[in-house]
Amino acid sequence: MKKTLLLLMIILPFYLSIAQVIKGTVVNDAEKPIANVNIYLDGTKTGTISGSDGSFSLNLPSKNNSLVFKKDDHETFIINTSEVLNKTLKVILIKSKEIEEVVIIPFTEAAYKNYIHFFLDSFIGYDKENVKIKNQRSLKFAYDKSNKTLNVKAPQTLIIENKNLGYTIEYDLIEFSANFDENTTRFVGTSFFKETKSNDKVKLNRMNAYDGSQVHFFRSVFANKVADEGFIVNQITKFPNSKYPTEEELQRLKDFAQMFKSKGTMNVPEDILDIGTRKRNEQPYKIAITKTQIPETDYTKKINNKSYLDYDHMMQVNFKKYFYELKKGQFVKATIPIVQTSFLHPENDSYEIYANGNTSNPGMLTNQGEFAKNKIEFLLPLDYQLGD
Repeated sequence: MKKTLLLLMIILPFYLSIAQVIKGTVVNDAEKPIANVNIYLDGTKTGTISGSDGSFSLNLPSKNNSLVFKKDDHETFIINTSEVLNKTLKVILIKSKEIEEVVIIPFTEAAYKNYIHFFLDSFIGYDKENVKIKNQRSLKFAYDKSNKTLNVKAPQTLIIENKNLGYTIEYDLIEFSANFDENTTRFVGTSFFKETKSNDKVKLNRMNAYDGSQVHFFRSVFANKVADEGFIVNQITKFPNSKYPTEEELQRLKDFAQMFKSKGTMNVPEDILDIGTRKRNEQPYKIAITKTQIPETDYTKKINNKSYLDYDHMMQVNFKKYFYELKKGQFVKATIPIVQTSFLHPENDSYEIYANGNTSNPGMLTNQGEFAKNKIEFLLPLDYQLGD
């Protein structure tokens, strides 16, 4: 269901200080103030809470962040800060409506038990001991058997404790979906970080999480320092795989599966077995490196002083990672690197790149390889700087 979000902007200019302060009030649809609304810049440690009269004030270190207004049992409101600078805001938050009774694919306890481990691996990562969702049981799971898809929703803000990186993250999960036929997983949300500890071990973990990450790469792209930061970008071209089933064969396989489901036990023809085997064992496309060490000007463009990722091909991003070590109280790099390989799929789309390493519509930019491993267990605030 598409949520309805309302924002009224009263055009009453106020003079901004150098810090760029944004002010306003949060009310409900009856114009009554709402207190204790979490207001934060997505993916950062910068945030505040609305007062008893619904008022708030927040310093903005960047004009290209998503500003999030979040309160449990209310619809979340998100807007880019560039749209509200120099305006006094009145934000109207609407009460959430429970619509589970009309959901075609129900959220069930059985689906939770069957897929909670898959969800945690895909969303959190593999360190279950040091990275935990403290209110995990609030999650709700729905599995569609016919389409082999999984959807997870979080009625409450998820409270995630990351002992390795020294943060508690308040994560508003907007969408989590997995398609097991296509072997794809996608999740989108907003996050607010609270630092819980910052000793040398934690700082070391943060440095190694940042170095070579997708955020590190996009910061390098924004600053025109991709090669200087140690990244090598190659062009990948896709070629159709003749061994992968055609659209007609895939439809035959789907039709047979429906027939098999309705009739029960029946013999499977050899050609159907062959189609199923090729679908499982082959990829739709084969890939090849067709250009090496392509310059930033090939995959980026500048428009009105803004930087965009704009490329018609799949990109391979290689990075020689020298892990940081702590020796005699000093952070130093190891002498032997590990080569990490990632893939980005910007084909036919354009994404604005921000100075903090984020992009517009980050949930729509498909990544694979090392970048895809940067789940919550390695997630750092967008205002993190190496050594913090």
